[in-house]
Amino acid sequence: MIERLVPAYVASADTYDVDAPAGTLYPEEEQLIAASVDRRRHEFAAVRACARRAMATLGLPPAPVLRGVRGMPLWPAGTVGSMTHCDGYRAAVLARDTEVRGMGIDAEPNAPLPPGVWEVISLPSERARISVDVKDPAVHWGRLLFSAKESVFKTWYPLTLIELDFSEADITFHGDPDTATEGTFTAELLRTAPGMPTSYAGKWLVEDGFAVTSIVLSADAPVCRGDV
Repeated sequence: MIERLVPAYVASADTYDVDAPAGTLYPEEEQLIAASVDRRRHEFAAVRACARRAMATLGLPPAPVLRGVRGMPLWPAGTVGSMTHCDGYRAAVLARDTEVRGMGIDAEPNAPLPPGVWEVISLPSERARISVDVKDPAVHWGRLLFSAKESVFKTWYPLTLIELDFSEADITFHGDPDTATEGTFTAELLRTAPGMPTSYAGKWLVEDGFAVTSIVLSADAPVCRGDV
């Protein structure tokens, strides 16, 4: 599924299997989850198995994917990547840093948000454009909005190491809200950082019970010269 949301030069891998094959973690990775419950261990291992499949697609040897600040994945030198996992789905994408500057992917269950979350994650402008009060919708737009903002943050944070709040990205979905189950979106950032774009183009897809989003920031994307 994730391959439909990234360009051909981006390697991708996903799985609906909640478990990874035994012995797929490096010792350094095992240390990161030594105290974790089984569910966390399974998703951690399965998404890293996806990451190594993406490495192989790029012709790279398998390597551990460790964690940096705020859990940011640490990718092999010369590459840019992103990972996501939710109940029943794991995915990873990877590209050469000569082609991609930043990437973010996110998968969520295509289900209503928990009570109170919509008001926290959405801006007045987004609430004016998106109706979440649709009976039996094919797309749960509140959940898709959450996913899109997660993809924005996963693109932004590794490049800036600056926290980005839900209120600092304004998302516009493109596509017929009554019939579409895939399309594009635009994210306008309401803050700036030197060398970072203020507008991001993304893709979204709702299928098999999941809402999935992606942003791929090309190496030659226009940037903002302002201050943080």
